[in-house]
Amino acid sequence: MSKLIQAGLVASATVASKPAVANPGMDVARDTRGRALRDLRISVIDRCNFRCPYCMPVEKFGGAAAFLPRKEWLQPREIERLARAFVALGVRKLRLTGGEPLLRHELPEIVERLSRIDGVEDLALTTNGALLADRAIELRNAGLRRLTVSLDALDPAIFLRMSGGYGRVADVLAGIDAAVAAGFQSVKINVVVQRGVNEDQVLPLLEHFRGAPHVVRFIEYMDVGSCNGWTRAQVVPTVELQNLIAARYPLVALSASADGEVASRYAYADGRGELGFVSSVSVPFCGDCNRARISAEGRVFTCLFASQGKDLREWLRTDTDAALADHLRTLWSRRADRYSELRAEREARSSQRVEMFRMGG
Repeated sequence: MSKLIQAGLVASATVASKPAVANPGMDVARDTRGRALRDLRISVIDRCNFRCPYCMPVEKFGGAAAFLPRKEWLQPREIERLARAFVALGVRKLRLTGGEPLLRHELPEIVERLSRIDGVEDLALTTNGALLADRAIELRNAGLRRLTVSLDALDPAIFLRMSGGYGRVADVLAGIDAAVAAGFQSVKINVVVQRGVNEDQVLPLLEHFRGAPHVVRFIEYMDVGSCNGWTRAQVVPTVELQNLIAARYPLVALSASADGEVASRYAYADGRGELGFVSSVSVPFCGDCNRARISAEGRVFTCLFASQGKDLREWLRTDTDAALADHLRTLWSRRADRYSELRAEREARSSQRVEMFRMGG
């Protein structure tokens, strides 16, 4: 039985991951630290209809010239072929990201192609939700299984500011309602918490979704990319959020739902739902990170904090399926990334990193 967390006395803890389970006879790709390749995030577009300051600040990404020409985006058939190669190496979870993936007109086709791949156990999408009301049904019909919606505030003024002046919280809430009506029974709600910006939205968000099947997850503000002016002083550590929440709602710790799960899971002690915390800054989880990321133009990244990626297009367009999988296996086998574990050391020196919207969060 999970241990009850008393209000105001929460201690941050890392939940041990379950060992990876491979299909019989399958040679799962592993990196230099023995981490299995299980999760692939695919960015279908690098453009977005928001300009969130922590991701795509408008002063640096104000026009179309800052983004890829459409002709450079991977085509749906290319995305499918890459996904099949990764699944052959052990990937079981696919997530479509951006930018804002709902801006990609071929998104239903991409979803349908990926949903037909044998071995895929989970097909999900991350969106800001502003366009979801118009697309939820077609995505569900195409085979999408899960949705994650970014929602950093309920207060309209705070939400508008955090979206760079482009977002309306009412549109996002309408999108979540439309997703439920389309058959998505539970939606994950991602909240990036920044000190002095939206920490006062934590309890209102929980109160709004408490009792519903949705899972609100609070994410420590991270130093992704090089344009958001990140400092450690802006981070609200998970333990602080847990203490704040537990003073209102006692919590029960839950075990991880899968190996490599990045969020620590908790339930309300009164049984009225679940919430989670992603603690990349205060409690790094590099040790069992099992994710790779593909950018909209076909570069693969083995860490969210990478400074460069490998262009896969030559292999994708000239090699056989078997050769493509071999190249990817070699890339993963050389992986030694552990940025979050080394963050303090790297904070002391300047480094240029790829922006999150370019590789997909």
